Amino acid sequence: MDQTMAKLTVFFEEPFWIGIYEREADGKYEVSKITFGAEPKDYEVYEFLLMNWKGLRFSKSMEVERIAQKRINPKRMQREIKNQLQNKGIGTKAQQALKLQQEQGKLERKKYSREQKEAQKERRFELRQEKRKAKHKGH
Repeated sequence: MDQTMAKLTVFFEEPFWIGIYEREADGKYEVSKITFGAEPKDYEVYEFLLMNWKGLRFSKSMEVERIAQKRINPKRMQREIKNQLQNKGIGTKAQQALKLQQEQGKLERKKYSREQKEAQKERRFELRQEKRKAKHKGH
C-alpha cells in the first residue's frame, strides 16, 4: 500500500514569512516554497492553499527510499508531533530540493535571456541592412 505524506511548515525568515510545502507520494519527494508578506493567520494559509494549489511550482521529484512502517505507540506519536511543532525551519531534504529548483530556474532564465539577446542582435542586424539598402537606392 502506497502512502502519501504532505506537510506545510510556516516560519519567519528575515524579512518575510515563508511556507515550505513538502509532499511525498509513490516514492517521489517534491517541495514548493511559498512567500507570505506579513504573518499569515491559519485561515489565510488554508485559503491560500485552496485558491493557489494549481499555481504552486514544485521542485523536480527526488527519489525517496521506502521504509516499512510499523504501528507506532500513540504516546510516542504524540511526542514526535510535539517535537515537530517545536522544531523551527525546514529539513535538509527540503533544502536540497529547493536548491535544485533554484538552479533549474536559473538555467531557464539564462537560456531565455540568451535567446532574447540573440533576437535583439538579429533585429539590429536587419535594421542595419535595411538602412544600407535605403541609402544605396538613393531616394
